[in-house]
Amino acid sequence: MYEAFFDLRERPFELTTNPDFLYMSSRHQEALSNLQYGISERKGIIVLVGEAGTGKTTLLRAALASIKNPNAKLVYVSNPLLSRAEFFDLLASGFELSADASASKSQFLLELNRTLAERHEAGLATALIIDEAQGLPHDLMEEVRLLANMESATTKLLPLVLAGQSELTTRLNHVSLRQLKQRIGLRCSLRSFDLRETALYIDTRVRVAGGNAWTLFTAEAVQLIYQASRGLPRVISVVCDNALLGAFAIGRRPVDAEMVLQVCQDFDLEARAPASHGDLVRAPQPVTDTSYAGGRTLRPLPPAVDPLGTVSGPGRRSAGDPATAPSEAALADGSVRPARPFSILRQSMVR
Repeated sequence: MYEAFFDLRERPFELTTNPDFLYMSSRHQEALSNLQYGISERKGIIVLVGEAGTGKTTLLRAALASIKNPNAKLVYVSNPLLSRAEFFDLLASGFELSADASASKSQFLLELNRTLAERHEAGLATALIIDEAQGLPHDLMEEVRLLANMESATTKLLPLVLAGQSELTTRLNHVSLRQLKQRIGLRCSLRSFDLRETALYIDTRVRVAGGNAWTLFTAEAVQLIYQASRGLPRVISVVCDNALLGAFAIGRRPVDAEMVLQVCQDFDLEARAPASHGDLVRAPQPVTDTSYAGGRTLRPLPPAVDPLGTVSGPGRRSAGDPATAPSEAALADGSVRPARPFSILRQSMVR
């Protein structure tokens, strides 16, 4: 709806788990590497834990997409609230076993073990991924442990990923699941973003969508987005998408603190406006960030414009420069507002 108004190819903050829009924070990169290594090296059970909205499902899809072998068999279970019979029926279908395997657990185990051994001998990737694993019924947790026991003399045959919220950790610590916990070969966790990561998350998604975040959001707006979302990627996306929609509706850009506050009120999120421009620290040089799921190097940001007109030097313009200052007519009709550019915030968060 608002793409053309902001010069975007597509909407950058959709809530779909599209790995193309994945921002790779240090924690996300570490978790992705663990998932890739655990699946490729057959490390048994791999556990991924993170609060709701931290990007677990998107990361799982990115890990699966990174396995380029067209003969890979990666069975993904997104809803674990199944009966034992439904669980085995789903796996039989996913691993392309016979109809008899769906009807008989013994036949299922025989066929699955044979299939996994054959695939291992052929060097083909195989894995079972269970998302929202904190919701697995207790009897299925035990079945997962037994599946993880399938092995040859030298290696595990079925790498198994359990991804879930912090409740998964609590469940795995229960004495009744100690045997399952002992079989965990790799464990990684995701956390919410800090302010710098929030800015880079916004920047990454806008870049993938074909735009420049420093022309879409003021620094104060990004501060409020971080404050209201507590650094949770899903909530950041919700606030950004609605703020862009609101700005489009009134024909005004960039998104400023006032617009973000309105969205926060609509969604019952707590946020307060920054006290002053002095709340942000300036850094003199633009930066390039390469934290991008596709591995491509992003181009440097354009030189920042100091909203107070105090930055000068080669390649810089003051806030009063006609080439950067909005016209009087634009200010008068409200279509453009003099605002602190997003790039100032991004520069202030150099590693």
